[in-house]
Amino acid sequence: MKHALVLGAGIMGLSAAWGLSRAGWSVTVVEQDDIPNPRGASVDEHRLIRHAYGAERGYMRMVDEAYAAWDLLWAELDERLYVPTGVLALGDAGGGWLPESRASLAGDGHAFADLGAAALEARFPMLRAGGVGDAFHMETGGVLLANRIVAALAALLRRRGVTFRRGRATEADPARARLTLEDGTEMAADLLVIAAGPWTPRFLPGLAGRVTASRQIVVYLEPPPAHRAGWDAAPMVLDLATDGGFYAVPPVAGTALKVGDHRFSRQGDAERDSRTPTPAEIEGIMALVRPRLRDAADYRILGARACYYDVEPEERFILEPLGDRALVMSGFSGHGFKFGPLLGLAVGGEDRLSRAGWAAGRALPVAEASRGIG
Repeated sequence: MKHALVLGAGIMGLSAAWGLSRAGWSVTVVEQDDIPNPRGASVDEHRLIRHAYGAERGYMRMVDEAYAAWDLLWAELDERLYVPTGVLALGDAGGGWLPESRASLAGDGHAFADLGAAALEARFPMLRAGGVGDAFHMETGGVLLANRIVAALAALLRRRGVTFRRGRATEADPARARLTLEDGTEMAADLLVIAAGPWTPRFLPGLAGRVTASRQIVVYLEPPPAHRAGWDAAPMVLDLATDGGFYAVPPVAGTALKVGDHRFSRQGDAERDSRTPTPAEIEGIMALVRPRLRDAADYRILGARACYYDVEPEERFILEPLGDRALVMSGFSGHGFKFGPLLGLAVGGEDRLSRAGWAAGRALPVAEASRGIG
């Protein structure tokens, strides 16, 4: 039996271990912290899945494959850690992401409904339509319960016989598929998968100018009583205002309403920086959100946290070979979680070393895109 080493136990590392285990590999996962790792990019209450992707038809088409991969995982977990909510997209201008999404969605037959200002406020009374120049709503899309998924997937892997080794790696040798740990232990395998999130450039210096750690702040809110029912039934909100904008995740499955900035800071150090946001950072998020919330002063801040993404300049995923015995999984920014199981199955496939263009979201002909990953 072939053996694989996976460095990192976020959604990508665990998904890779899942895909390899399903393909008959013996797998060891190396993680420097607890699982779920509270410092990891994958560990928060929510992540989102949606078809709307601007002009990125490759990623839009991958979403159907991603749903199929999640369904496979739900069946193995015997639970469905997903809440359908739909998507509300807002913009303040006539061009850009919203019309690009419409063209892509319509081209592949995905349904959406355009909304004017009056219809927007009538349907979603907790929001203010002032400044909204464009809006559409989709019934499909929803919230992945990220913390719970990472914990459940790790437990599934243990039941499948995957070995977990806690330790801080200090060196990776892709050519020999080896890792060296801080205590001097050397580990070797037939295949090495490096999926260390914002820590990845530490092991692969060549990525340092290509993948950047990005400190992102999220804030958790309690809506005022008058708007709780509205938020309980709300879709995810993507506000693409040109002067900032934000995203909002509704309070599903016992979680809080969460808001954050969809832009990337592209700065910070995932190893050294505090995960506690400063008051100024929290206020920066709230300044983006308040103009869109009706009765904004009545919302209560429950908490906030900082997380770190690994961001590629064009937000394209990196699933690339490092010789013929290693792979790197990186650059997943804020939109990679939805594709975790799909990418993991790709790592488990025989063509794992030739998936770079597909993972980077390069558009495929519909016939090819519909084949799935086998």
